[in-house]
Amino acid sequence: MQLLFICTHNRCRSILCEAITNHLAQGRMLAYSAGSQPVGHVHPLTLKYLHARGISIEGLQSQSWEVYETKKPEVVITVCDSAANEVCPTWFDKTVKVHWGLPDPSKLKGDEKTQSDAFFSVMNTIEQRVQKMLALDLEALSPSALQEALHAIAEEV
Repeated sequence: MQLLFICTHNRCRSILCEAITNHLAQGRMLAYSAGSQPVGHVHPLTLKYLHARGISIEGLQSQSWEVYETKKPEVVITVCDSAANEVCPTWFDKTVKVHWGLPDPSKLKGDEKTQSDAFFSVMNTIEQRVQKMLALDLEALSPSALQEALHAIAEEV
C-alpha cells in the first residue's frame, strides 16, 4: 500500500509522517510526502529530531504533490488544516482521503527544550497513529472501510 502525506509546505509534519511511517512499516507500506506549495527544503529541526530517534532521513525532500501523479497512492492523508481545505488534483479522485491534523512544531518559538518537546510530542502522535494503522488488516478493507478506520484513528490519538 502506498500512502501520500500532504502538508501545504511539505517541510515538517508531512516529512515526519513519511519518515516515521516508513521506519515503522518496514516495507509493509510505502509512504511519501508532498505539498501543494512546497518550500523546497526540509525544516532543519525535522531532520534533527528524526535523526535523534534513529529514523532515517535519507532522501527526505520538500516537493510538489504533482510528483506523485503517476504513483497513484491508495491513501492520501493531509496533516495540516490548510492542506485539508485545498482543492485536490483530479488524480486524487478515487484515492482514500483522510485528515490527520497535527500541530506544527516548527512554528513554535522558544528554547531548545520547548522545541524538542513540541517535535517529540508530534512524533509520538504520528507513531501511535501509524502503529494503529499497521494493526489493521489493510488488504482486507474496502476503500470506504479503510477511510472510516483511518478517520477513527485520528479521532482516537
